[in-house]
Amino acid sequence: MSDSTRAQRIHELDVTVWVGKKGLDPVEEELSDQLQDREFVKVKFHRSARGGATTEELAEELAERVSAEVVRTRGHTAVFER
Repeated sequence: MSDSTRAQRIHELDVTVWVGKKGLDPVEEELSDQLQDREFVKVKFHRSARGGATTEELAEELAERVSAEVVRTRGHTAVFER
């Protein structure tokens, strides 16, 4: 897959996992399950989830928990792949 095709697919993804005030724990299993079925999963981090952390920090922590890679962060969303 070319880089431009990959970038276009990532851009067109819909958010399918939302991280809220309860933090990363409740979404860990859901993200892991989705990554088994899809190449990429887009996650949105709501303000209540971020506290003092950045989206990048939360994304890296979540990626470690589910053995995935952060492909991109932009604004308050992150894209993961396994």
